[in-house]
This record gives sequence, C-alpha cells and structure tokens, in this order.
Amino acid sequence: MTEAHGAAAGLAARGAAQAALGAILRNRRPLDAAIEDALGSTGLSQRDAGFARAIVGETLRRFGQLDALIRAYVPKAPPPHKAGPTLELLLASACELLFLDVAAHAAVDAANRLAMRDAKAKHFKPLINAVLRRVAREGTALRDAQDAERLNTPDWLWTRWCETYGEETTRAIARAHAEQPPLDLVMKDKPVEMEGAAALPGGVLRLRNGVRVDTLPGYRDGAWWVQDFAATLPARLLGNVRGKRVIDLCAAPGGKTAELVAAGAEVTAVEREPARIARLKENLERLQMKARLIEADVRDVAADMRAPFVLLDAPCSATGTIRRHPELPWIKSAADVTLCAATAGELFEAAAEMVTDGGMLVFAVCSLEPEEGSEQIRDFLARHSAFRRAPITPDEVFGLRELVSADGDLRTLPCHMAEQGGMDGFYAARLVRN
Repeated sequence: MTEAHGAAAGLAARGAAQAALGAILRNRRPLDAAIEDALGSTGLSQRDAGFARAIVGETLRRFGQLDALIRAYVPKAPPPHKAGPTLELLLASACELLFLDVAAHAAVDAANRLAMRDAKAKHFKPLINAVLRRVAREGTALRDAQDAERLNTPDWLWTRWCETYGEETTRAIARAHAEQPPLDLVMKDKPVEMEGAAALPGGVLRLRNGVRVDTLPGYRDGAWWVQDFAATLPARLLGNVRGKRVIDLCAAPGGKTAELVAAGAEVTAVEREPARIARLKENLERLQMKARLIEADVRDVAADMRAPFVLLDAPCSATGTIRRHPELPWIKSAADVTLCAATAGELFEAAAEMVTDGGMLVFAVCSLEPEEGSEQIRDFLARHSAFRRAPITPDEVFGLRELVSADGDLRTLPCHMAEQGGMDGFYAARLVRN
C-alpha cells in the first residue's frame, strides 16, 4: 500500500471498511452484502473501493491475531453502547499496520480522524491513538510470535477439524484460509488468452484475484464463468450426460448448471430464492445457454419430477469456502452446522425421489463438516437399500488421488494443490438406484 492512501485520500474508504466490519461482527451480515451496503453511494473510485475491501477482507482473515493483539493492550474491550466503532477502528487500523504495509502515520491519523467523527468513539480517541502507536512500534514482533493458524481458527472449528482431519491438516487448512484466493474461470468452449493465467485441469484458467471480472477478455461474449476448481468436480461425477435429462437442485448461482449445459445435457435447474434464480437466469443469458428454470423448494416438487441424473448441491454451513468468505468463522457456530445438516437430510430425501430406476444421484456440499457430508451418506444408505454408493476413482478427478476418500467419495480441502493456490473444500458422493 502506498502513500497515495494517506489519511486524506483513504478516509472515506476506511470509513466504509469500519462500517462493513461493524455490520459483519455485530449483526452477522455476510461480507459481500456488508461491503456493498457500506460502499453504497460513497462514490469511491475503483482503487479506493478496492482499498476498503482489502481492509475488511484481511481484517477478517487475520481476525484472531488482531483480536489477541488488541486485547494484549486493552484486556477489557470498550462496551459498544458507549464506545461505538472503537473496536472496529482498532482492528482495521492494526490490520493496516501489520498486514497491509500502510505507513504508520497514515493509519494512525486516519483512525483518529474517524474516531472524531463518531459521537461515541471520539471519547476513546486517546485510547485509540495510544494503542495504535504501540502497535506501530511493537506489533510486528508480537505478530511474529503468534500462533497464527490457531488464533485465526475459532475454537468451534479448530476442535472439530482436529478430530476429523488431525492437527497437521487443520493447520494446513488454516494457512490456506489466510491467503487471498485466486480467481478460477471455466471456459465454455475454447480457452481465452489471458495474461498471467495458469491452466488447471478441466478447462479452468486461474488468475490472481483482485481483478474486475467484467473487464476480462471474453466476459461480454459469455466465453467463461467464474467457478472454483473444486466446485467444478461434483457435476463431472455424473459422467457422460450428453443428450440426457439432468435435474440440478439448489442450482444458483449457476456454475454447475452451466457445466451440465456445456456437456450437452437437457437441464432442469431448481432454485427456491427469487433473487438467486434471477441471478442464475442472468448468468445463463450472458453465457448464451438455455435450461429449464423452476422457482420452487426442492421438497415441494420432488413428487412431480424424474430424471436419470440428479445433482443436489445442498445448502450448508459453507465452511469449505472460508478462503472466499473469511467472515464465516466469526458469524457462524456449531449450531449452524446442526441446522444445515437437518435441512440437507430433508433435501437429500426429496432428491432421491427424483432418480429413475438405474439412475444416478450426486450429493454435494461446500462444507468441511462430517455431519453435512459423509454422515449424510452413511445415514441415507442405512435407510435406503435401493441405493448403493458408486465409488469415484482418481482418474475421474484428473489423477488427484488426495481428493478421493477411503470410501470412494470426493473430499477436497482448501490446502489441496497449495502450490497452485489451493481450492475450496467440497464433499460429494455418487449413488446409483438399483
């Protein structure tokens, strides 16, 4: 970060970042919605809006470290009803100093200015100033001595991941979460030339993040869509679907629908939320693809639909996507996993009704939690003798053996393909009706 983002130039961006952090940490708003609202009608340049996003994203990725460091100086956090956004100012400014390489005088001065703009925070300006000056002097040494992987993973996730994957893998997952994820583009037909792009298996191009998607070559022509490499794998497990009927359940935003249409399938895409199905329709129109779209709850249409191929990407806690949604560990809890698992079970039952005799069902979730993945399959097969597991082979996932579990299911982790930038965490199992 350069001097151009000094106190005056970046004050509005910092104000938007502070507002977004408050909405996320206090009201559990998703990051994308919070930053969108905070930027609102600020009229910030693309560069300053990017600066605001960088502050929010990095503060959340490093939240555990920053919180521990601030608490070392302020053991008892100022009560929000008295201090207003004081804590958000401390967290965001410490992030600027320790992780975004902003000049100390710029970050500290901006925090003081923002504090003076708030009727409550202005009374805590001396505290803000004193803490940030200490962070500027001493923070680097304290940061380097921290157990970053442990601090940036809240207890509720650390405990369950260590039990499921072991501490070594849990630490590798945490390291992946601390990095800004790349941008993956799935080519519709032939690859599009893009500067700096790396080719991944399955017609995926990987770019460094931070670029505006709508400015990339081929966007307006519908030559590709955005989809993480791991997210492309569940649809592939259906095999050759050319000329076949496929039902894509919980289909928005449409990456899997696009994959299936591109593979020559006759796709029926089901989505419950009006806003999400509108986005699905918009994405298909840009890609110049056609699918039958149904706005409905999967559980309400199960009795009326049948197909030889069914794909259910069930709603879940989404803990496999923390690289892209760093707010999730701090706004969700184990209770969310339990609730999502119950809903997924109901949708699973509905999806199974849609599979014709001899047909195939792929169940997938972008979660790292066993209750939402492998335990769903175990419990389903115990109830349904008409279905059997059809194990996945490494050849079906481009020879990447580490992506196939001992049971023959797909299990990707954020730390897989770490040298190439990692991937989202996905679980998928393939079942066949006898």
